[in-house]
Amino acid sequence: MDQNRIKRNQMLGAKIVKELTARNMEAYYTDSKEEALKKALELIPEGSSISWGGSISVNEIGLKEAVCQGNYQVYNRDTAPTPEDKRKIELAAYDCDYFLTSANAITEDGIMINIDGHSNRVSSIAAGPRNVLMIIGMNKVTHDVDSAMSRARNEAAPINAQRFGLSTPCSTTGECANCLSPETVCCQFLTTRYSKHKGRIKVILVNEN
Repeated sequence: MDQNRIKRNQMLGAKIVKELTARNMEAYYTDSKEEALKKALELIPEGSSISWGGSISVNEIGLKEAVCQGNYQVYNRDTAPTPEDKRKIELAAYDCDYFLTSANAITEDGIMINIDGHSNRVSSIAAGPRNVLMIIGMNKVTHDVDSAMSRARNEAAPINAQRFGLSTPCSTTGECANCLSPETVCCQFLTTRYSKHKGRIKVILVNEN
């Protein structure tokens, strides 16, 4: 990443941190995935119960691997042998200390948009876990809510549909068709504009894609 973009993102990141703080959330800006991982582990006390929703960002900074290898009680739905076991783990996640996830998009003034198919992720962001820790790359920053929704529907959703090998229209065309496909990943839309409980939602911005 060139130095001008790094500087621009640092300034924008500081603004978003300020906006998120005003929205009763806890926020941090980091320049790299290594810094993001270090900050995330600083925020999670040892012995905490931890789970997560589908998130490439949490994976890419190495946070899943770190908590699985650390001194934590991990509810890992990824290792569930049966659908019923997976459901039990997802239900247990609602009572965990930390829920790890990301956002499909975030505005410059700190509003986050998430779209979900199975909906365990958006429901856990909204309520349940005592803390929600979100890892968000600066590539997900948009100007306003309309552009955030557009990014979520026309970029994040098609990519996820392709990643899961689904036969939705967007997996073929690369853009939202507002479909009613049985395999749609766009079942629930969540706009997070404020945290009722101060600091429950913690956001780590990362200056990487």
